[in-house]
Amino acid sequence: MMEFGGHSVSVDKPRSMGMWILIGLGIASLVAMFAIMMFVTKDSRRLAGVIPDFNEALDKHDYAKALSMYRDMNDAIINRDPGDDRDLSDEYEILTQMEARVNERVILIEEKIRNERYTPTNDDIAFLEGLSELTGARMTNWLTGLCEEFLLGTIEKPTLMFIFDQLEGLSNLSAAARPLRTEIDQIELSRGDVQSAETLYANGEYIEAVKYYEYVISTSQGFVNEFANKRLEDCKKDMYQPMMMRADKMLANFQYYSAETLLSDLARIFPEDQIIQSNLFMATSHTSPVAAYTGPVEVVCVKPLIADTTLAFETNYVSSTDAYYITVAEFKAILQSLYAKGYCLIDPTSMADLSNTGFVTTKEVMVPEGKKPLVIILEDFSYTAAREKVGMCRRLVLNDVGQVCGEYVSDSGQTVVSRNSEAIGILDAFVEEHPDFSYNGVKGVISLTGYQSVFGYVTDMDQVDDRNAALESAGLPTIDPTDKDIETNRATAVAISEKLKESGWIMASSTYGFINANHCEIETIRNDTEKWLAQVGQITGPVSILVYPNGDFIRGSDPRCVYLKDKGFRIFFGAGPSPYYTYGDNYLYFDRCMLTGDTLRNVDYSRLFKKEEVYDSSRKKNA
Repeated sequence: MMEFGGHSVSVDKPRSMGMWILIGLGIASLVAMFAIMMFVTKDSRRLAGVIPDFNEALDKHDYAKALSMYRDMNDAIINRDPGDDRDLSDEYEILTQMEARVNERVILIEEKIRNERYTPTNDDIAFLEGLSELTGARMTNWLTGLCEEFLLGTIEKPTLMFIFDQLEGLSNLSAAARPLRTEIDQIELSRGDVQSAETLYANGEYIEAVKYYEYVISTSQGFVNEFANKRLEDCKKDMYQPMMMRADKMLANFQYYSAETLLSDLARIFPEDQIIQSNLFMATSHTSPVAAYTGPVEVVCVKPLIADTTLAFETNYVSSTDAYYITVAEFKAILQSLYAKGYCLIDPTSMADLSNTGFVTTKEVMVPEGKKPLVIILEDFSYTAAREKVGMCRRLVLNDVGQVCGEYVSDSGQTVVSRNSEAIGILDAFVEEHPDFSYNGVKGVISLTGYQSVFGYVTDMDQVDDRNAALESAGLPTIDPTDKDIETNRATAVAISEKLKESGWIMASSTYGFINANHCEIETIRNDTEKWLAQVGQITGPVSILVYPNGDFIRGSDPRCVYLKDKGFRIFFGAGPSPYYTYGDNYLYFDRCMLTGDTLRNVDYSRLFKKEEVYDSSRKKNA
């Protein structure tokens, strides 16, 4: 107890002592913080002077001092005590600035040596050698890059040799430069193969690129070998996903022979990949040995099919409909007969090498052993308005799973969308069921006009007048499309065209106006062709096939045919009841058998099918 002013006060001595201890610790902390701040401030001031001193040393050509400052700063970072958790961002920034200042001069010297045949001065050499690893690492990378450029063809040997002459003797470069120089001759020998590999790689031709890189690796050592190995690994990484997607697409479109070739290459490049092995097994399960065929090549041709026989033969009977078209049932029966007789669909463009614009080179007809080649042509599939009233499709559409279907209005007035209403969907489905009916997923040739529509869509304002005249004649409402409507129609037609080509169909022309070509003057042929290329060709992409309307062909030496060949048409189809083809002056010509109501009744096609087995009974009263 203690007394203050006559009062007794109780004092807790331990508590009073603890308070003084806390006060003491606080003061100590403040002192420590002050000391740290003073150290940091002093260190910051020291760092702030490094760059000016470094630049001054460079300006005075005191390269030893500049190098020493660089090394000291680098060592301070590398050799820091593990317990020191200070922020070293300032130190790193100083190193970066030092390197940038040095690199400015190094780059200037490099560019002058390369572009001006500059010989470094004594001070340049003192600078490059005096800054040792600071300049040596940069210059070594530069020389290595130049050797890569030489390999790739962006620098030539005399320039490269001059650069090495100027630099390989430097003390901080000689260990790297001299071995590189000894490889220049080997690099020169490998340039052609490496550049070929690089071009193939850049163009996405990965399989061939891999083969070139592998060849370079097997025939080289050192620099070239290391480069080719690195690029091979890069190529393998880049190629895997797109090549697998390509193989999947081939399998989905029954292109088993192409898939087998691609997957065999991939299996060699990626031998441990089980997905590739599984897909390869799937492809080989659907292929058989292929051999050259020397017999006739059958070509059959149909126009859009009659989907609704009630409309065609009862409600709106027109003799021309019965005469020129076959029904869905007839087409299906004909396909079944052709398949039973061992026919196999082929691509007619595979019979001719068109790579040279001046001449056609013949190619063997290849089919699976035991099969006979067949070409199916679907003619004039642009869909004219007159056909809509007599049971035929008015356009093609893509259904909700991306399949190409025909759309027609039935006898009851109902809009029907079905694969079974048109030859395209029917043949697609038939190949799905019988993949061996197609060699490598090929379907057929679709020839298009353009004067009314493309696939049933008005894709150009130039078509509107003809379309409206036809609609009015058929008693159907006319159209007044906007530019936006035309744009939408064109996009739809392009999507259909791309889907068809992807799934094995080949696009062709039947002229813009479905003209009897051999009875036309050259100016008419020229105008018609220019329209087709501008309006239809922009949708289909390049085509090489012309299916002459009504078989009205022009002889190959005729100036009109020469004009057509100059425009890219090199494969022509006329008409005739028997299989026939011939190679002419820069073209390949076929006759095609027209399958119509009239020919089913009047032409002997017994080699292809029996009339009584395919003829639609709904025609009987009109036969």
